Amino acid sequence: MRLTHGAAVGLMVVVTLMWGTAGVVTRHLAQAHSFEITFWRSLFTMLALLVILPLWRGRAVFSQLGRGGHSLWISGVCWAVMFTAFMVALTLTSTASVLVTMALGPLFTALAARFFIGHKLPARTWVAIVVAGLGIGWMYGTQLLGGGGGSLVGTLVALCVPLAGATQWTVVQHAHAKGQEVDLVPAVLIGAALCALVTLPLAWPFRAGLHDLGLLAFLGVFQLAIPCVLSVLCAQVLKAPEVALLALLEVIFGIALAWLGAGETPAASVLTGGVLVIGALVFNELLALRGRRTTLADSALPGAH
Repeated sequence: MRLTHGAAVGLMVVVTLMWGTAGVVTRHLAQAHSFEITFWRSLFTMLALLVILPLWRGRAVFSQLGRGGHSLWISGVCWAVMFTAFMVALTLTSTASVLVTMALGPLFTALAARFFIGHKLPARTWVAIVVAGLGIGWMYGTQLLGGGGGSLVGTLVALCVPLAGATQWTVVQHAHAKGQEVDLVPAVLIGAALCALVTLPLAWPFRAGLHDLGLLAFLGVFQLAIPCVLSVLCAQVLKAPEVALLALLEVIFGIALAWLGAGETPAASVLTGGVLVIGALVFNELLALRGRRTTLADSALPGAH
């Protein structure tokens, strides 16, 4: 069953709300520490996907792990880096700093496409990159000058998320150019398994009690596994600029939930930098969507080729 456009938009909003719960839930953990948090979240994600994937696509989905080629496994490694960096960063700095930094993903992806695949970037994207860079520079600079060493380290760790995301996209596009398709859902499963495996020795000894394990299970299943699957369904209907715009709601939801649910007031510098980053992304994606609609309208004219 294919979603209608309106249903896909509504579902994508729900997905971003689910993604945005990571910060507020993490703030209510009582005993679990950074790598233990990462381990349990990834383990619960892996277990959830082991149930969801065969129900959704049949048991044949697991055969893709063996014949997906090196591109699938590189994509899985990138997911593992993103899972690890995201949760570790949340334990080191504010939710707002992490989410604003992660929002750079589309722009890093555009730069990767330009330098590694040769895609030409429109002027609007270069403008967005410069404006977003100013916003991030302001955020990082004030953390450095303000003596917030821990916050700066956390923000730098968070930077690994969009960098890994851009790397993954480049690998997927390179594989596509060679006639190989990379299924991202099994790649998420690989990433969760690798993340759990790598962080297990760092997570020991375990400190999480039943309260923490319940919250970590929520993160693995409802904050990550289920919304990842739902976002794939949405992406089958929505255009790339629409997905990118709606995904920005995660930043707003995440900051608001951490603010309201955990009393985590974002710093003024993070809000200022965030406005520049989000504004640049919205500007770029709206123009991209408008350009695509204009092209479609032109192609529909009589005699248009």
